[in-house]
Amino acid sequence: MLEKNFRAVFDKFKFQFYRKIFESVRERDGSLSAMEAFSLEIIDLLGAPTIGEFADFLNISQSNATYKVNSLMRKGYLVRQNSETDRREYHLVLSEKFRNYMSYLTTYEDTVCKRIRNRFTSEELEIFGRMLNAISGELMPECDVPSAHRKAEQAAASIPGSAN
Repeated sequence: MLEKNFRAVFDKFKFQFYRKIFESVRERDGSLSAMEAFSLEIIDLLGAPTIGEFADFLNISQSNATYKVNSLMRKGYLVRQNSETDRREYHLVLSEKFRNYMSYLTTYEDTVCKRIRNRFTSEELEIFGRMLNAISGELMPECDVPSAHRKAEQAAASIPGSAN
């Protein structure tokens, strides 16, 4: 029963995510391909990685990663930012254009969270929140986000009023 219910919820999130990805992918000059959209999602999850970190995570060659990055930069979704510690190194930073695109995709997550808040008691929400935290933090170690993203999450969490 648990597995069936978990898959049903997970599949619904995937369906909605894929639908939004393909709605946003248009066959016109400068539009994103589905693969580029997924690449941007990964860069976002990695939290301003270097091209090498991006390539390593995807297990692709540095030249292949550079090709993908250059295409995303030409389309305005990505910029390079010099490293604070090593000026020879740069990080991949998502542009405002990507942030606008991403807000379009996360709307469904926000909608479901509002529905959850309206449906369940504060005690149930507290338990559910602890369960989600344990699932993400303890029960899925093979999906741990690299340390760069953790640092970005910690920095965002320290900002008053941030919704992290």
